[in-house]
Amino acid sequence: MEEEVKKEVDSNGCGGGGEGGGADDGGGRGVELVRVLVVDDSLMDRKIVEMQLKKSGGGFEVIAVDSGKKALEVLGLNEVATRRTPLNERKIDVILTDYCMPQMTGYDLLKAVKEHSTLRMIPVVMMSSENDPQRISSCKEMGAEDFIIKPLKVKHVQRLRTYVAPKTPLSKPGTKRKLPVELIAESSSYESCPRVAKVAVA
Repeated sequence: MEEEVKKEVDSNGCGGGGEGGGADDGGGRGVELVRVLVVDDSLMDRKIVEMQLKKSGGGFEVIAVDSGKKALEVLGLNEVATRRTPLNERKIDVILTDYCMPQMTGYDLLKAVKEHSTLRMIPVVMMSSENDPQRISSCKEMGAEDFIIKPLKVKHVQRLRTYVAPKTPLSKPGTKRKLPVELIAESSSYESCPRVAKVAVA
């Protein structure tokens, strides 16, 4: 089963990802990519999603699979994968999944992710060719960030970025953190307060 996932990922490629997991912004500095796990049993729809993410100007790495079960393997939730694969080893930032899929629906995948104590923080965006209000409502109640009516468009890709938590850059070793102005003012005023000398009473 793990070999099938690897074949699926390799055949679909990484949309603008590169081997290093980062892109060059032209100045020699690496830019963190947003890793999107695309889950859809339709090869055509997976290609459309990948094309739209590439057209957006880059910044996305696409990992595509054709079923909810394979998505669970990528996330490390599958029974077989959990023995060998750590949770979210591929550091998925957002999941973009079709609703209607055989064996395991997109809703089932959404439920599995949101009921997991560690992976529930990963944003899940649903897709469907059917505009079903009840279906949309049930997905959002389960924790879906959005419900997109196919086909995926540029405006949907732009919204996709807003669901991903910004990556906070780590401070370099040996550098001092700057305190906010308010804290500096408070600490300096506190230290400038003169101490009252104790007077001994005879």
